[in-house]
Amino acid sequence: MKTSRKRKVSALRIGTVWLILLLALIVLSLVAVNVGSAGYSISQILSALFSPEKSTVKVVVVNLRLPRLILALLIGASLSASGAILQSVMRNPLADPGTIGVSAGAGTAATTILLLFPHMTNAVPVFAFGGAALACFLIYTMAWKGGVDPTRIILSGVAINSVLGAYNSLLQMLHSDSLEGVLAFMNGSLSGRSWSQVRILSVYAGIGLILAFLCIKGANTLQLGDEMAKSLGVNVSVTRVLLSAVSAFLAASTVSVAGMIGFVGLVVPHISRLLVGSDYKEMLPTSMLMGAVVLLAADTVGRTIVPGMEIPVGIVMSVTGGPFFLYMLRKRGRVYGN
Repeated sequence: MKTSRKRKVSALRIGTVWLILLLALIVLSLVAVNVGSAGYSISQILSALFSPEKSTVKVVVVNLRLPRLILALLIGASLSASGAILQSVMRNPLADPGTIGVSAGAGTAATTILLLFPHMTNAVPVFAFGGAALACFLIYTMAWKGGVDPTRIILSGVAINSVLGAYNSLLQMLHSDSLEGVLAFMNGSLSGRSWSQVRILSVYAGIGLILAFLCIKGANTLQLGDEMAKSLGVNVSVTRVLLSAVSAFLAASTVSVAGMIGFVGLVVPHISRLLVGSDYKEMLPTSMLMGAVVLLAADTVGRTIVPGMEIPVGIVMSVTGGPFFLYMLRKRGRVYGN
């Protein structure tokens, strides 16, 4: 009886969290299309959208704000799912695509294309995934010693991150006259994105998020520890590699479109665990929803907080995500496996 009642309470709590996140998403979406350098009322936007005439309001909303809104939702969900999966793989709450070098691999490949082969810009998503996959391969190669240990993976990732950071700095020094687009990329920005980027990311993110849901069973198993997972007949090393590949794919798809955006994959899964627990059946979709809310809020704040100036979403996330993460560490200490 107590177990049944506990399950009902848990289900009610999860449903409440999801409902609040959905309502927040709707409200933020309305705000995102409504505010900006040219503010329009909801009635103006609706009348322009359903009108056959090509008005200024329609051009601004359809060609500028709606693509940006959709990209923010896709990127937030993808980065959160990527971080949640990696934290299961590493069994470490500090793991995310940025801290272990996956995002750096994708960013390095994309930066190389932008600076050395600008005529191949359309191929950036492919090269970004290749860079992330190569970074993963190097990390696992360095960490392999009779098996894959999560601690060695994180240390290898830190080393890869450092080396790739130095390479990026050198590349930027050698091409200092072509840095305008690259700096926006390194800071993480959704400015100037169009429907072409939405179409590209919709495909990559759609595939990646479906694969993320297929990883739920493996992620839950890895949380139990290597010995327990092996006793259940799971090949821990293979599962860890497959889940890392999915995480790398999700991170690379976002990097290729918006550049380097940190702390989403680090902070959002933590908050999701606190709200709905560690079971990935609930935690993963919660992270996706919350990631979309967080990134849309950060992008809206970045383009409206300073009149006449736009702050890249990556900077907003770093400014807010870093202190919040430190607060969580001090408040709860250990937050993995709530």
